Amino acid sequence: MIAAVVLAAGFARRMGRQKLLLDLNGKPVVRWSVEAVLPHVGDCVVVTGQDEAGVRAALDGLAVRFAVNPRPQDGQGSSIAAGVAALKPWTAAVAVVLGDQPRTPASVLPALLAAHRASGKAIVAPSYRGTGGTPVLFSAEVFPELTALRGDEGARAVVAARPERVETLALDVAMPPDVDTPEDFARLHVK
Repeated sequence: MIAAVVLAAGFARRMGRQKLLLDLNGKPVVRWSVEAVLPHVGDCVVVTGQDEAGVRAALDGLAVRFAVNPRPQDGQGSSIAAGVAALKPWTAAVAVVLGDQPRTPASVLPALLAAHRASGKAIVAPSYRGTGGTPVLFSAEVFPELTALRGDEGARAVVAARPERVETLALDVAMPPDVDTPEDFARLHVK
């Protein structure tokens, strides 16, 4: 089974308010991100933190499970660890997805899955016109490294640790924007 871990536990310090719950064309930002991955995975774990109730409400009615990061202040690595630890034992691979990237092209996750099947590599990472980004797909053999993550580096160190096990998927599309600041959010409405 392929799963997704959607990171939704951040503090949104640069936004000044909970960015994942902001209304984007009639839906919360995090709902756009989750709805985009659901058709491609058999399980979806959303990692929450201080705004757990709000994120749960924003995703009401969707087939997702929740994992609470007990220390969201420790950063993205701790959220990845919490999400991967909550996966079902028979999970073959997981896509780590950012909850604040509501405009990731619909073609990205299927392309990652196809590259994973074709290459057999443990990690498939997208390269958006030469720039690495997310989501990243990790095989179960990498899960112990992901559950050991700490701090705010995310999974970059896991990807960089052994380049021979990484398939880089070149995509001729712009990097999906994160919603980190009020200006980022305003730009999403221009699309």
